Amino acid sequence: MPPHGRRRVSSLAITLSLFCFFASTASAISAVLGIDLGTEYIKTALVKPGIPLEIVLTKDSKRKETAAVAFKPSKSSSTPNVYPERIYGGDALALSARFPRDVYPNLKPLLAQQCQNNDLVATYHGRFPELGMIESKSRGTVGFSSSSFPWMEDPFSVEELLAMEFKNIKANAMTMAGKGSTIKDAVITIPPFYTAEEKRAVVMAADLAGLRVLSLISDGLAVGLNYATSRTFPTVNEGGKPETHLVYDMGAGSASATVLRFQGKTVKDIGKFNKTVQEVQILGSGWDKSLGGDALNQVIVDDMVAKFANTDRMKALGSEAMQFTQHGRTMAKLWKESERLRQVLSANTETQASFEGLYLDDVNFKYKITRAQFEKLSLKYAAKVRSPITLALESAKLSLSDLESVILHGGAVRTPFVQKELEAIIGSAEKIRTNVNSDEAAVFGAAFKAATLSPSFRVKEIRTGDTPGYASGATWTSDGKERQQKLFTPTSTIGAEKQVAFKILQDFTFSLYQQVPNQAGELIDTPVAQIQTNNMSASVKHLEESFGCVAADMSTKFAIRLSPTDGLPEVVRGSVSCEATEKKGGVVDGMKDLFGFGSKKGDQEPLAENGEDSEAPSLSNESETAAATSSPKESATPDPATSDKKIDDKAKEAKKKTQTVYVDFSSEVDGLPQLSEETLGRVRERLDAFDASDRSRVRREETLNTLEGFTYKARDLLEDEGFIAASTESLRTEIEQKFRDASEWLYGDGADASRDALKERLDELRGLVDPVQKRKDEAARRPNALKSLQEALDQVKVMVDVVKQQQEAQSIADEQASSASPAAESAPSAEKPSASSVDDFADLDDDTYTTTSTSTSTASTPTAQPYSSADLTSLVTTRDEVQSWLDSKSAAQAKLSPSDDPVILASDLEAKSRELNKVVMDLLQRQMKKAPKTPPPPPKKEKGGKKAKGGAKGGKGKPPKSVDIEELFKDMPASEREEIENAMKGIRKESSVKEEETGKPEAKEKEQEKLVHEEL
Repeated sequence: MPPHGRRRVSSLAITLSLFCFFASTASAISAVLGIDLGTEYIKTALVKPGIPLEIVLTKDSKRKETAAVAFKPSKSSSTPNVYPERIYGGDALALSARFPRDVYPNLKPLLAQQCQNNDLVATYHGRFPELGMIESKSRGTVGFSSSSFPWMEDPFSVEELLAMEFKNIKANAMTMAGKGSTIKDAVITIPPFYTAEEKRAVVMAADLAGLRVLSLISDGLAVGLNYATSRTFPTVNEGGKPETHLVYDMGAGSASATVLRFQGKTVKDIGKFNKTVQEVQILGSGWDKSLGGDALNQVIVDDMVAKFANTDRMKALGSEAMQFTQHGRTMAKLWKESERLRQVLSANTETQASFEGLYLDDVNFKYKITRAQFEKLSLKYAAKVRSPITLALESAKLSLSDLESVILHGGAVRTPFVQKELEAIIGSAEKIRTNVNSDEAAVFGAAFKAATLSPSFRVKEIRTGDTPGYASGATWTSDGKERQQKLFTPTSTIGAEKQVAFKILQDFTFSLYQQVPNQAGELIDTPVAQIQTNNMSASVKHLEESFGCVAADMSTKFAIRLSPTDGLPEVVRGSVSCEATEKKGGVVDGMKDLFGFGSKKGDQEPLAENGEDSEAPSLSNESETAAATSSPKESATPDPATSDKKIDDKAKEAKKKTQTVYVDFSSEVDGLPQLSEETLGRVRERLDAFDASDRSRVRREETLNTLEGFTYKARDLLEDEGFIAASTESLRTEIEQKFRDASEWLYGDGADASRDALKERLDELRGLVDPVQKRKDEAARRPNALKSLQEALDQVKVMVDVVKQQQEAQSIADEQASSASPAAESAPSAEKPSASSVDDFADLDDDTYTTTSTSTSTASTPTAQPYSSADLTSLVTTRDEVQSWLDSKSAAQAKLSPSDDPVILASDLEAKSRELNKVVMDLLQRQMKKAPKTPPPPPKKEKGGKKAKGGAKGGKGKPPKSVDIEELFKDMPASEREEIENAMKGIRKESSVKEEETGKPEAKEKEQEKLVHEEL
């Protein structure tokens, strides 16, 4: 029995614990996503065990998804609670000319934008005039209502529509990841100019789509992170110089420039070891929200509108340009074509477009433009290319000469005049890097960041430093005055922490803000969060009563940092503290302090990896350093002569200690009102209803496709010879009529039929065809199955003969052994010499194996057991039963016509064959193991050390002869032996085929059992 306090854990318990641990670990491993959220396209990369950094393909096998969602109206769209079909990507954009009111493209610029007095909203409405853009009542942001679905009371928010797009790319990623995978986490790219409201809108959309945002990462940093994954930079600890690069990102919605510093750094690793990591840090960024691919498309659209309004037909109608610029279908056609024209002009000097039925059905319009004309129209945008670079360098306090290179990213950077402007600004084309994937670098960087943050993956260690983009601070009221303190600059590193001291000792409220420029460029303090303390009064009272603190000595501090998730300022902790005098009241306490065993409540300030003090000082108890301290060596071996004096001094010494009480607080989002829990609940319910409707629609389409395919298949079946033989003329006529009716119904009333109606039709047709198809298949399989069964019966017959012959041979061997026993018993006594003629020491070399013990040892020799009568009976009985069953079934089957249902099935024949083979193989496998041969007894030595020539001669005293299959084969004629061997080969072959078909369950069970025994 194990001793008390210790319990013996069984090996089974340990095995089960390990199994549960590894199973839970495996189930915890899930895939993560990197999402490059663009204005025109959304790109996604998947990281999964076995799939490192792979682009998620769309349903059309494209590497990027068009950022658009559409609702396809149907006849039942106006019916309450009937949700329309949702279409995504390029398919959604293709519907814009037909359903301009229900296609929502390029939603990213509208996130968290107020409806009134907003240039971005006005520009978007001009590009898509027929979208039902309305103002949200509770938030004042942009919302959409569709006249196609009047029963939907709540408008669609931009976050809800973006959540649908996120759900679509998540579904594509789940398809790529495979069955059993889970995707919950993602890192999403954002422009460097996103404010708190816009960041929260992205996080909300991802949350509605079932994605947890591990982090938001700026576009430029994502590109730089991807750039660093395949490179190693100079190590600054060893005197290396950091590299400085600029990422110029020009997409559809905006243009930005980000200055990055790349360097290697040696830091402390586990134990006494060091390691070198790579670092990517943002030094500065600049942007222009009005420069991008959409702005260049708008130039072409405006030119087309002007030329179309100047055509003779439009002049004759008296229509002005503004009349058709409000026509949704016309603007959708022009906008879609402008994108194509701009892309063609990047590689060609001229291009053209033709429109049929533009604005009016009988109005055609041809448009032609050259690259020179396009560049002339875009002169004001060419001048804006320099602005983001200038702002970024000013923010980083660097010049163009400090840059190693310029990394280009985004689709709009391929525009020829943009590249010319960049070369002119930088002064050298050699500095422009073209070896970076300008389309996918950001999404790969985001996916790498997601893998870094996820505990399921281990990747190259690259430390990143993102920036908030805007300055932030705190405001509060103290002594009737408004107080303000700046905390972070636009280039502060996200994750940095600072402390703010407040001279307030009762509960109070303070706010965190961001300085965001308005449309006029003026910086405005935009509220981010509001903090309310909850137990300040109780904390102050505790310090007064427990430590004797006075109000004048108390101070309140709050630690505020830039959130690693979204880069917004947030409060980490708060405390109220004071310095209190504490006397050491005894020799024992003095002795503890002297030898280093005193109070350790004072926290020590941790050092950063580079050896410097942490940026944020600790808020916990801190002890002041004593004026006089001894070295470790001295304190370890104190001088006895001076110990008493030091103890007395310590005991009388008054010591200052910082006493801290942490403050409870609550934080609320400030600024743009957030959706209430009730509203969020309705939004989630509507998204779930859309998902359920989509799943139901997919199942209906699958049933419809199956029914259509079945009707086409029937035409081939009615002409198949096997199908004709297995059916009657009347049945084929009925089937043909039913299929004809189903085809007509499908293209008539059945086009909009429900899934249940479609399934009912399909089941009716299958009820006619499946029995005939079954008879046809049985007729094709039955001959081979009968042949196999007959071969099995023949094999059993051979086995019966083998068993009978072995039993006869065993009987003869037993008779010979019994007749030889008396002679074997008398032989030892005749050969035994007299005692007087044997030397006294002759027996010293003899073993215990004497002639008298030979019979005893041979009697215990194991022999192969012959087949028993029960074995023979089992064989004969099984064979007779199967033969009788086969005869009766064959006789009944012979009376049926090919169009009748068979009474003997191929599966039954195969089952009987397996039954016979199993009986034979069980016997063969039991007897094929040869009995172990009996070792011969050691030879007996004669007098003088000579070995005896053997005991019994002529077979006297030998054990009974062992009879097995192989010995029996030796005595058989060659023809019979060959017949039996062929039969055994056939049984083994058929058994192996059956095992392969069934996946070898017995072998698997034995292997699993073996593994379990080894585990235990």
